[in-house]
Amino acid sequence: MGKFVITKRLNGEFQFNLKSNNGLVILSSEGYATKDSCKLGIESVKFNSLDDTNFERRVTKDRKLYFNLKSTNGQIIGTSQLYGSDFACEKGINSVKNNVANATVEDKTNNRMALRTTSAI
Repeated sequence: MGKFVITKRLNGEFQFNLKSNNGLVILSSEGYATKDSCKLGIESVKFNSLDDTNFERRVTKDRKLYFNLKSTNGQIIGTSQLYGSDFACEKGINSVKNNVANATVEDKTNNRMALRTTSAI
């Protein structure tokens, strides 16, 4: 079962990472101004990952592959890690689809140590 982990960036924005059951990050969000917006982003991932046409496959200049998950209005709601092959990229997409349905949400912004670390800079 996957897990969405909400954290706070140094600039104060909230973000989430979707982690697979083995703990690897398989999708990362943009920055959100509020935690509530970040949680809505998670709900958008759950909904939009059901439709394969919402996954946009991309290639970097150095021939690495990745994908973006887009909402129905075309906005990017999550980006994958980089992959070395089409097969690995498709496996990453399938991992998102398989892990998102029953994924839990862990809010690390309530952790005193995390808040101390981000506010110290």
